[in-house]
Amino acid sequence: MRTLVLGRTPARVTEVLDTLRADGFDAEGMSTDEAALKLLETDAFGVLIIGGGVGPDSRAAMKDVAAEHGVRRVIDGALTAPFDAYVRREFEPVIRETAAGKG
Repeated sequence: MRTLVLGRTPARVTEVLDTLRADGFDAEGMSTDEAALKLLETDAFGVLIIGGGVGPDSRAAMKDVAAEHGVRRVIDGALTAPFDAYVRREFEPVIRETAAGKG
């Protein structure tokens, strides 16, 4: 299940991606709405993670586009340290459930 991560802080997006990829997940990440929208429009993503720094207007727009392009699950995230533990505890189980058709 391919996952797209949208976060405003590039270093945090990288940390999330590093953890997801190290654990065997197929993930891409972006820090701008424009770049994330281009990826969503490919219909290649099943999960979208939206970071806590993404404002309400952008968040709503992303959710609308995600729904139009077959994203099965949107996760609202607000990372807390240590980031790798948060990703493993909060994001990975949801991605697994979605991939298994439970989400």
